[in-house]
Amino acid sequence: MSELLEEIELEAEDFKSSMPLKKVPYGDVFEASRAGDVERLRYLLECGVNVNARDPWDSAALYYACLAGHLDAARMLLESGAICSENTFDGDRCHYAALNLKVRKLLKAFEARPPPLQPLQAALRDTFLACKPNSIDNINPSTPLPGNSSDGALSSSYSPPDIVFYVEGRPIEAHRVILSARSSFFKKKFQTDWKGKKEVRLSREKISYPSLFSLLHFFYSDRLEIAVDDMEDLVRICRVCKCHSLQGLLEKEIVHQRHADYKALREMDNSQKRFILQGLSLPDEDRLPAALSRLLQVCLAKSSGGQYQEYTVNGDVSLVDSTDVNDSDDDLADVCVRVEKKLFRCHQAILASRSEYFKARLFRMTNSLKERGRLNDGNLPCIEEHDLSTDAFEKIIEYMYTDGLTGLNLDQYLILQAEEILDAASRYLLFPLKRVVADALLPQLEMVSPAELCHWLILSDMYGVSKIREHCLDVMANNFETFADTQEFRAMLLTLPAPSGDFTLRTTAPSAPGAEANTVEGNLLDDLREKWLESEGAELDKRDESALLFDKRLEMLMLMAEHEKIGEPELSS
Repeated sequence: MSELLEEIELEAEDFKSSMPLKKVPYGDVFEASRAGDVERLRYLLECGVNVNARDPWDSAALYYACLAGHLDAARMLLESGAICSENTFDGDRCHYAALNLKVRKLLKAFEARPPPLQPLQAALRDTFLACKPNSIDNINPSTPLPGNSSDGALSSSYSPPDIVFYVEGRPIEAHRVILSARSSFFKKKFQTDWKGKKEVRLSREKISYPSLFSLLHFFYSDRLEIAVDDMEDLVRICRVCKCHSLQGLLEKEIVHQRHADYKALREMDNSQKRFILQGLSLPDEDRLPAALSRLLQVCLAKSSGGQYQEYTVNGDVSLVDSTDVNDSDDDLADVCVRVEKKLFRCHQAILASRSEYFKARLFRMTNSLKERGRLNDGNLPCIEEHDLSTDAFEKIIEYMYTDGLTGLNLDQYLILQAEEILDAASRYLLFPLKRVVADALLPQLEMVSPAELCHWLILSDMYGVSKIREHCLDVMANNFETFADTQEFRAMLLTLPAPSGDFTLRTTAPSAPGAEANTVEGNLLDDLREKWLESEGAELDKRDESALLFDKRLEMLMLMAEHEKIGEPELSS
């Protein structure tokens, strides 16, 4: 994003709002954009709010940010995929409503810019570009590819490539597992002509470096960007690689460009026009998550729960005889993960791309095997995971391979397993997985008892699952007396930090336009009090008085809980 801002020549003063800022702690995405409350806006976007949703007046959030001249809010919305192209209804409204030139410049910089990639596609794209010959600087320093930027973090990615293609004398590094999953042509070649090869030299005149690079980049990211002049060459490669749906879309676009103005293009190098294709344009079965899902099913079918021959390397790494774990070229597995007594066949490139935890473990494993000369001895390296069930780990790798979870609609099964998955998501640094679990869990929480809801409030606060935390607090605030009569709720109050007595620290206290943001957040009882005040409709001039009454009510409930804890008779509430 820094490069983007440099191009439009914005200075630090430009980010000062043209309209007074104010805080809307419980506002929706439209109110937060209109007020310029970037903290509230960030929270809503992280919770999965539709950035292009419309309000009853048919306006999008970006329209309000532009209208008020809030550059930071507008940039946050644009980075989250807000539409701003001038040839769209929403985009035209934003361009015409922009309060000043700096906002209009920002819109122009993002025009036709593809939305951010999903976590799976972004992680694998970074892995592809982390290979030194594939890096942006080596391709064209002035031509950054669209999408998520890693700000220099690519060089630290650990997922070494296992195949190098040479086209026109230039190398492209890749991973067999990704190419095999996306193309039956590559899969067959890696099992036959290219089996065991580290380098493949392609000298056919019909294959150009830009077209092959664009196709391999598409395999990793589900996003195609290619110069218009190279599209016909790419169609020929797609035909050979049996990428029929992509081939069909490219052929239609070539015909369109012959008879109409270019569309979905942007200027590159001030002259060359390019075609951008999103994976959403393809059938679901031809996209990256579906391809890796099929690969995962093969791996799970070959994963072993029986006896196997194991060779100890050190306390953290072992080797497993590949013939004992259903060795096959079908899945190209290059690592095993042992959970309880089951071996899961996996792929280092995918595990390291999705999780910093596995990246570090695989890096240590490789170094250990190198030191002992056991890196390529025909056996699969194996790492062991503790304090985790096989069912939970299967869900974890399903998310890592597909960005989603299936089979989470079984009420009791989900409730029992969700806590373990949330704990594993924290351990493996898979923070987006928490949102997936929260989305599946929320409908089930509508039917749980007050005691169970108290349990989930504590868990959601512990693991930082905002959606569940907000839901629990809302239910408790709207049904406070019901919870006050519940012993589990009163016992929970004793375990929480005391609420703040300073009204200036209350997150919903009205603030003057331009006032500094409140940075003290996270106290459960403070948040519960504010939600209760909101649900009770307390008037502004009586908020402090109402809050004190709520605090006294809490003190009484805590006193009751203390007596219940030591077995004394309960006090009257």
